[in-house]
Amino acid sequence: MITRIAYTFILILLAPFFLYGLYKPRANKPSFGSRWKEHFGITPKLNNSKPPIWIHAVSVGESIAATLLIKSIKQQFPDLPIVVTTTTSTGAEQIAKLGDLVEHRYMPLDFGFAIKRFIATVRPTQLLIIETELWPNTLHCVNKASVPIKIINARLSEKSCRNYAKVLPLFRHISSNITQILCQSEKDAGRFAQLGVPEDKLFVTGSIKFDISISDMDKDNAKELREKLGSQRPIWIAASTHKGEDEIVLSAHKTLLKSQPNALLILVPRHPERFEQVYTLCQSEGFLTKRRTNNPCCSELYESQVYLGDTMGEMLTLIGAADVCFMGGSLLGDKVGGHNVLEPLALNVPTITGNSYYNFQEIVDDLHEQKAITVIHSPSDLCNAVATLLKTKKTEVPLLARSPGPIAKTINQVFKNYD
Repeated sequence: MITRIAYTFILILLAPFFLYGLYKPRANKPSFGSRWKEHFGITPKLNNSKPPIWIHAVSVGESIAATLLIKSIKQQFPDLPIVVTTTTSTGAEQIAKLGDLVEHRYMPLDFGFAIKRFIATVRPTQLLIIETELWPNTLHCVNKASVPIKIINARLSEKSCRNYAKVLPLFRHISSNITQILCQSEKDAGRFAQLGVPEDKLFVTGSIKFDISISDMDKDNAKELREKLGSQRPIWIAASTHKGEDEIVLSAHKTLLKSQPNALLILVPRHPERFEQVYTLCQSEGFLTKRRTNNPCCSELYESQVYLGDTMGEMLTLIGAADVCFMGGSLLGDKVGGHNVLEPLALNVPTITGNSYYNFQEIVDDLHEQKAITVIHSPSDLCNAVATLLKTKKTEVPLLARSPGPIAKTINQVFKNYD
């Protein structure tokens, strides 16, 4: 109780800064509009009167993972109402693509009054949290309302485990409210157990991101884009890059152009508010750059050196049009910890990651052991890795073909006693 009071006091002090960052207008970032009130628990009633399951996916990455899960749940339980909460407006934009499959609401801030309002309005039957988004007051209020809480696709890196160990009383208070933790790997489950989570709450279901299904539409769109960009030229993509990585990627591309002058780089920044900044950077570095949003004609694309992917929701199309993929967020030390390498591999695109991939440690280690992914250890290695893989034919990755898959295992565990 005392621990949670202290936490709430700190949260009150930090909330203005958090809200400023959340609401600050940025280019290509959807506005919250009048829906900002939902962050304070003032939540519109759902269209369906039947109590729903509640799925929380904080932002874009978690929303994409949730999409795979939601579609599978709806296939098995078509009449089950689902409400999805996100904290960010970019996450909301991703969930909106599901249409009538779900209803979306913004996640209340982690204050008791806001969470209680939300629960009273929505009346959820259970809460599924994607990955490890653990807010003490939320978990306390939801558990007190007798709503089961299940962490889906849970991961706990060594770094996060050490950080939680520093505030062990708070973590144990948090974990006491959780019904189940469905982990991506045995190592993740072991770290949770190390922090005192009872073993009967821990289950290993695998990463639901392994269950990537590439639609025929995505494949067709990728093929069409490839034809526009030039079917015979070497093309590589730098996906989900962060500030500080774009310069590394452009430097590698400049070197690559010396040996392969018709090579094309598809550059896709992770955050939409950086699109304009990265476009300016490409031009200042002297690259002939075309933007996807400008819909350039084929002749313009053939002459281009950089193609800026400045749209949302088209990553599979852009990756599928490339011969090699570098996955960003992995060359910045411990700042980010990498992004999902499974999308390019599901498209059979040879993939490179930097050596900072702790967000996907188990996945990348397994892939690296199978020689299914290239791990580079410094920015200077990027150009050589790209050049080498441009000579490599696409091959299937056995790790992605598992049955039953992690999503099926997750649904079986979550709905074990569902009628």
